[in-house]
Amino acid sequence: MQAHFVAIAIGFVLDRVLGDPPNWPHPVRWIGTFISKLTAVLNRGHARVLKGSGMLFITVFLVTAVVLAIVWSAYQYHIVFGVAVEAILIAVGLAQKSLRDAALDVYTPLEAGNLEEARTKLSWIVGRDTEKLQESEIARGAIETVSENTADGITSPLFWAFLFGAPGLWMYKAVNTLDSMIGYRDDRYREFGKFSARADDVLNFIPARITGFLILVFTPNEGGIPFRKRFVGWSKEARNHPSPNSGFLEAATAWQFGVKLGGKSTYRGIVSERPELGPGLKPLRAAHIKSAIGQMQAASFAFWILMTIIGVIFYAIA
Repeated sequence: MQAHFVAIAIGFVLDRVLGDPPNWPHPVRWIGTFISKLTAVLNRGHARVLKGSGMLFITVFLVTAVVLAIVWSAYQYHIVFGVAVEAILIAVGLAQKSLRDAALDVYTPLEAGNLEEARTKLSWIVGRDTEKLQESEIARGAIETVSENTADGITSPLFWAFLFGAPGLWMYKAVNTLDSMIGYRDDRYREFGKFSARADDVLNFIPARITGFLILVFTPNEGGIPFRKRFVGWSKEARNHPSPNSGFLEAATAWQFGVKLGGKSTYRGIVSERPELGPGLKPLRAAHIKSAIGQMQAASFAFWILMTIIGVIFYAIA
């Protein structure tokens, strides 16, 4: 158990400092390739819900089994080697530095007034149309991405790593990758991706709510709003979001900053209207992107500390 906590700590720090080296092969790409090929075969004809649930099981089983075999073999060889291998697998499954860098790629040109480049960089990380967005809308897109992915890319994988080690983290990553590729409600994926989307909602349920609360408690209150009012606004508005989990992140961010997130976005020319979150006391600016990065880092660190404390207590009791 001590080795498990050490591996998570090393993996967390490695991801914060080094991230994913550019041009290195990444397991998520391999998982994505596997999903694409299996989707091409299965997502046709009748019984698509059943076929989609089968693909969910196959993908999660294979990914988890492979990682479990690697970690088990490494620890069988030597505990130090096992910790090192598990730490690397955990680091590769987190997204602190990559999320920070992607947000900064939008912030830098936006702060310099280069809207065209900022729109282009934002289009790399969001699905909405960016060609006509102004500063506040560009900032909103980047902030919402950082906020939502604080759970999807960092604290949710950490949560499952604390429960089941690197195999647990990659079990979650397999489900999350499935959701990002086939968890849509359009005609092509509504049936086939149904179980993958539901599984992702379930796996994110607890960590998303913990992370949202940690944002309220441990990140700067830039809006100057009393905690009670922020907490009530967060807990009420989070449920208005179409996602059962993302609202708990975005609402927390909006209330901490005193801004308004959500609202109108356009996807491939189709307007989507989401409930607005937050008090809207301040206009969104490029500087809020840097604040969102700091918030992501603080909340992630607080989550890691909290889960470590809980894990140590349970280990001591057991």
